[in-house]
Amino acid sequence: MFSISTLQDVVRIPPSLFGTTLKKAVINILKSKYESMINADLGYIIMIMDAKVESLGKMIAGDGGTYHKVEFNALTFYPKLQEIVQGELVDITDFGAFVRIGPTDALLHLSQVMDDYLKSDVQAGVILANQSGRTLKVGSTIRTRITAVSLGKAASMGKIGITCRQPFLGADEWIAEEIKKAADNKSDKPAAKKEDDKPKKTVEIKGK
Repeated sequence: MFSISTLQDVVRIPPSLFGTTLKKAVINILKSKYESMINADLGYIIMIMDAKVESLGKMIAGDGGTYHKVEFNALTFYPKLQEIVQGELVDITDFGAFVRIGPTDALLHLSQVMDDYLKSDVQAGVILANQSGRTLKVGSTIRTRITAVSLGKAASMGKIGITCRQPFLGADEWIAEEIKKAADNKSDKPAAKKEDDKPKKTVEIKGK
């Protein structure tokens, strides 16, 4: 899940950046410190968006820099268990495929693609289903569900497991086929009888 998180920090401005505007210097320092790192609470920190800087900083004896309190917004991505995500298939391996979701790649194991015998052709970049004839290839857009999350530390990317072994998950064309099939099955069912269509009973009342 993507979100915008508000964080606070104290940033040191080195003397070499004193000629730069305070906000620009702070944002550049925040970018180099936070972007592409992983936080246990926030997940993947993708981008620093904006910052509010206290213009009055502090100095420490023997240190030529100034220290400023900063409140800043960051675009983050935290993968949650059972979350439905859309991604692009970026690599085929002998054991499955890697799908890019947000800033990272998730593993789609062959056993989690579908209930079919699958063949992985690494050189051609294709996974082929033997019975249904369905394929997955590099560049395919795919809808999946997150089944495992293990966030790494610092710059480590961590591990994410995904599946598309349930209705209305998988490649876009698979989902379109399932929606059409569901609509056709619904139209084939006989319509329920309305109250007016039911046979009416006639009751004859005899006088005494």
